Amino acid sequence: MDTARPASALQRLITRCRPLYQVREFRVILVLNTLLGLAYSFVSPFISMFGTREVGMSSLRFGVFMATTAISGIVLGTTLAHYSDTRISRRRMLLAGSFLGILGYIGYALVRDFTLLLIIGSLVLGVSGTTFSQVFALAREYLGRSAIEPRQTAFYMNAFRMFFALSWTVGPAIASWIMMGYSYRGIFLCAAAVFFLFFMVVLIGVPVEPKKSAISSTKRANSIWQVLRRIDVLAHFVGFVLVFASGTIGMMNLPLLVLNVLGGTEYNVGIIYSVAPIFELPLMFYFGLLATRMDPARLIRLGVIIAIAYYGLLSLVQAPWHIYPLQFLSAATVAVTSGVAITYFQNYLPHHPGSATNLYSNATRIGSTVGYLLFGTLAWNFGHRAVFVACTGFTVLALALLAVPARPDEP
Repeated sequence: MDTARPASALQRLITRCRPLYQVREFRVILVLNTLLGLAYSFVSPFISMFGTREVGMSSLRFGVFMATTAISGIVLGTTLAHYSDTRISRRRMLLAGSFLGILGYIGYALVRDFTLLLIIGSLVLGVSGTTFSQVFALAREYLGRSAIEPRQTAFYMNAFRMFFALSWTVGPAIASWIMMGYSYRGIFLCAAAVFFLFFMVVLIGVPVEPKKSAISSTKRANSIWQVLRRIDVLAHFVGFVLVFASGTIGMMNLPLLVLNVLGGTEYNVGIIYSVAPIFELPLMFYFGLLATRMDPARLIRLGVIIAIAYYGLLSLVQAPWHIYPLQFLSAATVAVTSGVAITYFQNYLPHHPGSATNLYSNATRIGSTVGYLLFGTLAWNFGHRAVFVACTGFTVLALALLAVPARPDEP
């Protein structure tokens, strides 16, 4: 047996991973991603229960609450991303975002008035939400200043994103344990504590940057708005919104399909949602490697094609166990759209990494909001199988939009 090739491949992989723990800046990014993912994984799975059960919002009021906070986050995130690319250092943005994250989640822990919670969620946590895009914009800048070859960028961006996802494998379980002992107040105070650790890591680990020049800022400000009006960027952005909307709709519809249509049980649902995470992290790593050898745009389109196959097959399944192997396709779609997609946007807007990453973040937010709004209407009027037919149609349309030729950003 020829063992030279596997050994050589393994050695190349180890060599490629070495900067992740050897370069100080990369270690900081890994820690920040882990903490950020942990904070969000404490809160996100329980926010609907908090709003409806703890605060006493009706379903309609909770929908208004979520839509308002999402829209506010998009507006604030877009504005602040623009300033982070032109005037304000990423260190200051991360310090401000994490500090407001501390205040915002302390507010959620203590306040039960709807209006006050709406203000906290829309304004305080709306600004805090910029931390995700700022971490990845900082990561892109660190990569640009390092000895890493540009074509290797996608691999390292995926590795950084993988640590964010890794937190989600343990975060919800830890949060469940905290909630049993300390209720929702405990969850939010722990999220605030994680943001405090995030703040301290930024304060100690991210160096002060030189002030950005006003001349450079003016030039870049003009080009940002020109880029945001480009038809290719708009088409790709809407395409991602459709992909994420389909993901949200599918996530809510799948358990109901199993229980109400296929005659399955909660045990089947548990198995289904346990299968995908097993594959997501290694696939994220694999697609990061693959993105170093092929155009990320082609990889993104491949991911959408996989999503089309996934939703199409879900509309045809006849038994709960038929869904088990299909979750590999779900994992592949998530691995591409949650990792390579960040590099995908940053490659088209290399001079505006904050705005580029914020476009990705906004696509996820808008897609989730659209998904929440569409799911009830689709399921109520057409049934759970038809919901996956609709998701198939949305992803086909997304593939068409992502096929619009991209024009690289200009300095």
